[in-house]
Amino acid sequence: MPLNFTIKTMKHSLKKRMMLLGLGGIMLGSQLPVLAQENYIPTASNLEAREKFNDSRFGIFLHWGIYSMYAQGEWYMHNAGIDHDEYAKAASGFYPSKFNAHDWVAAIKAAGAKYICFTTRHHDSFSMFDTKYSDYDIMDATPFKRDVVKELADECAKQGITLHLYYSHLDWTREDYYPLGRTGHTTGRKNHGEWKTYQEFMNNQLTELLTNYGPIGAIWFDGKWDQPDDFDWHLDEQYALIHRLQPACLIGNNHHKQINPGEDFQMFERDLPGENKAGLSDESVISRLPLETCETMNGMWGYKIADQNYKSVKQLVRLLVGAAGKGANLLMNIGPQPNGELPALALDRLKGMGEWLNKYGETIYATDGAGIVEKWGTVTKKGNKLYVHILADKMPDEIVIPLEKRAKKVFTFDDHVSLKNKYDRKSHTLTISTISLKASTDCIVEVHL
Repeated sequence: MPLNFTIKTMKHSLKKRMMLLGLGGIMLGSQLPVLAQENYIPTASNLEAREKFNDSRFGIFLHWGIYSMYAQGEWYMHNAGIDHDEYAKAASGFYPSKFNAHDWVAAIKAAGAKYICFTTRHHDSFSMFDTKYSDYDIMDATPFKRDVVKELADECAKQGITLHLYYSHLDWTREDYYPLGRTGHTTGRKNHGEWKTYQEFMNNQLTELLTNYGPIGAIWFDGKWDQPDDFDWHLDEQYALIHRLQPACLIGNNHHKQINPGEDFQMFERDLPGENKAGLSDESVISRLPLETCETMNGMWGYKIADQNYKSVKQLVRLLVGAAGKGANLLMNIGPQPNGELPALALDRLKGMGEWLNKYGETIYATDGAGIVEKWGTVTKKGNKLYVHILADKMPDEIVIPLEKRAKKVFTFDDHVSLKNKYDRKSHTLTISTISLKASTDCIVEVHL
């Protein structure tokens, strides 16, 4: 290949690697700043995993546990103030006879998702995998006696989908989760154990998850927000354990704060990076690490029988595009039913997403956010191409995007029809005439630089 192309590619690769390290924005030859993650240096395999994760752009979250038996969402024990011993009786009736890992993974893969994040243990303390550190798990406490994490891991490996594992830091059942945090005060715990044994329990389970189920793409922590900001979770020890067991395994923590040393990606709950519509995030805290936003397909994370308010395919596509425009992945949640099936409406939405991504995935996968977010839509970029996503229900007559130099080509993505455009050298802006275009789920204009 030409020498100048080689140099350009090397610079681009280094810049991307630096971004994945948390060093974005550094010019070649300048002095490197102190790492945001003090004392943590990711391995080469971890950096490769970050790059793969960053290119994936779309994943599916699966909130499934014995809480599905109550059909009231994953927070039912806390919200209804149910005694944990009474709540645990649901385990003896948990027999998801229609669970089929192959069908789940196949439907998710056909939807265009590149990874699955599954809840191994939620706040109710029930483990959805075979663990020797608790009898309150799917193998010992239920008549089902099948390790669904093992079946999912095997099927993901067969079908080429990366598996991430959700793990709760907080617990509403165990007495050694003490002191109690902001939640779980009405679940019937009468004694107080020692935090040390709870810490050991978590680390033992994490060791099982990272030893018995093959390569794991990420550990997705949740619940740190339950304790005060100065509470010592011993994250340094826990994160070191994970990276020692599987150096390529990424760590993310849904704490809604500045990243901690050892974390490999930053997540945002029900919000895109830089937004705080849900009231959970500090919109000013955006790291240079790979980003992910998680959202529900309907209103709940866990299965709730009365919640049939599923977002349309159009809404889901626009969420995905909006996330990609900000350089983030979309982790879209589904709450499986107690019988082991994915809800019919969720399967319908997955099918619609797959059809859209099959046609327009080029504009989403392995793209970067262009830093352009307007009322009419957003922009993704890949190499010398910009993909202008017009998400407006009423098509504007024209759109304006910042551009350092004149574009070589401007045309519609669908049928390659050239569009009138003009470049202003003074303001460094490109104005594209869109009056001839029709509004759609996502009307895409391709710009070649």
